[in-house]
Amino acid sequence: MKRGQLVDYFEGIGVKRLSVVDAEPKRSNQHEIGTTRKMRDDFLGEEHQCKYKAIYIWLGEEQDGITADSWATHYDARLPNPKRAPEWRLYYPSNPVTEIMKPGDTLFLAKDKSGVLLFIVAPQGSTSEQQLFYLFGVHPEGKSFVSREFGKTDPELDFAARYILDELGIEFEAPETDKLDSIIEEFGTTFPTTAEFSRKARLTLPEVRAEDDPDLALLAWLEHEEALFRRLERRIVAKRLEEGFVTDDGVDVDGFISFSLGVQNRRKSRMGHSLENHISAALDALDIAYVRGAVTENNNKPDFLFPGLAAYQAASAGDPGLMMLGAKSTCKDRWRQVLPEAEKIAIKHLLTLEPGITERQTQQMQASGVQLVVPAGIHKTYNDIQQQWLWSFSDFIKEAGNRTFSALET
Repeated sequence: MKRGQLVDYFEGIGVKRLSVVDAEPKRSNQHEIGTTRKMRDDFLGEEHQCKYKAIYIWLGEEQDGITADSWATHYDARLPNPKRAPEWRLYYPSNPVTEIMKPGDTLFLAKDKSGVLLFIVAPQGSTSEQQLFYLFGVHPEGKSFVSREFGKTDPELDFAARYILDELGIEFEAPETDKLDSIIEEFGTTFPTTAEFSRKARLTLPEVRAEDDPDLALLAWLEHEEALFRRLERRIVAKRLEEGFVTDDGVDVDGFISFSLGVQNRRKSRMGHSLENHISAALDALDIAYVRGAVTENNNKPDFLFPGLAAYQAASAGDPGLMMLGAKSTCKDRWRQVLPEAEKIAIKHLLTLEPGITERQTQQMQASGVQLVVPAGIHKTYNDIQQQWLWSFSDFIKEAGNRTFSALET
């Protein structure tokens, strides 16, 4: 099944580091940023006083986000004076995002297929910035925008790219997803349990085997389940919207808000459970001994404990036959949660799907005794130094198999 491309969502992108003049209107006495000819050729055009609908997004160090719906105007500041060369600027109004952005932050200015501008700001050196560099394939140089137009020759969106789109809140559905309807037909307009949905995803990808490539299998299962979920979700949400949100007292605003929050919360919680389900399936397929959700010291519950709870309880602290694996689809600052989960194990392993975590954060993990495990297909979103340190899922399984065998023999 086709995965889609950036051109399905965007016309083009411009990236630059914000200067004092760009980011501090009080000092520059303006709310505008100069655009380039290439940006105008690629996606902005040269319609004077063109007022765009705009979505302003700020992504913090730990991807804490702020979003504001507003507008922006693109205009030629020198149009009244035809003897001077054109000088195009993008005027932006004050909003929660522009009020907190600062010089040195990175601005990603994209135009989507509906003509809406996305004004995305990320702090320099943040994980969000690294992820957006990977997604859009452009980096700032000098003082002006660096831009590109998207086209059909661009590569298909991989797992990491779709992950980042989802973090931005951009709705996506891969082409040809109608082919999935026969798979989800049995569910009607009701969500099955996550465990049931995960099994369905694996069963309907019989050609994918963890025995052949655990990393590929894990991402393929997750990707397939996500596509199935989004297709079923679309059907269920459409039915609920058709029913409407009206009571005898009028429009049911509370009902609509509750339903909307339910949709968002289901998405967030489901991915984490799906990840654990598919990790379990891969471990089972490769005959790795483990227990899921065992209770260790102080009522802590590591996601996966190797080779099992009885072995852990009988072992001494630092026993090389013991391992643990935490699973977090989105890492952020929550990686520290694994630190107390199994006190007898010095090095905690943590599997995440998050692309492009900064080197500063991975250095903190390493210093704290956390070994990050990332499926091999996502390694390319990390820099060369980080990739030398990262483990793949296959690396972890091989090590767990060796250590488990040794522990069981003992």
